[in-house]
Amino acid sequence: MLPSELSTQEYSAFNATYINALENVSLIEGLEKGLDQMISFVSAIPAEKWEYRYAENKWTIKDILLHLIDAERIFAYRALRIGRGDKTPLAGFEENNYVPNAGANSRTSESLLEEYQFVRKATLFLFKNLSDEQLEYLGIASNHTISVRAIGFVISGHQNHHLRIIQERYL
Repeated sequence: MLPSELSTQEYSAFNATYINALENVSLIEGLEKGLDQMISFVSAIPAEKWEYRYAENKWTIKDILLHLIDAERIFAYRALRIGRGDKTPLAGFEENNYVPNAGANSRTSESLLEEYQFVRKATLFLFKNLSDEQLEYLGIASNHTISVRAIGFVISGHQNHHLRIIQERYL
């Protein structure tokens, strides 16, 4: 399954930004490539840049990495619930409330990278073990219809979005 094969009925206009920006690679390949890409990209960032803010009240690179970890956990939770046939509408989350409460800047870059790797590997195990049928299940998250497979592509696209921001505004 490629992102171009998704129906626009499987995700919201908000999520289209992430999905439409993806390479035409399979869901699993995108998640696997994203793991390698993230590790090599952030590992090359000089230590003095990890807590840099390009403007007042903007997130640091540490904040962004922990935001990606938190968001991926939430997205994977949604994929699990919907993939298991749970029809309960799933609430949204306010990312701007998470970052000040996460304490990313009190952590080492190594601990953040290690946590990222564990979370991504758990996400990969989840998606690799969902059937084709389960990947097509639809649910409601943040008041919008979304498929399990679209959630997987959103995870990859969301990461790519933030990597572009880091390249453009932090480095």
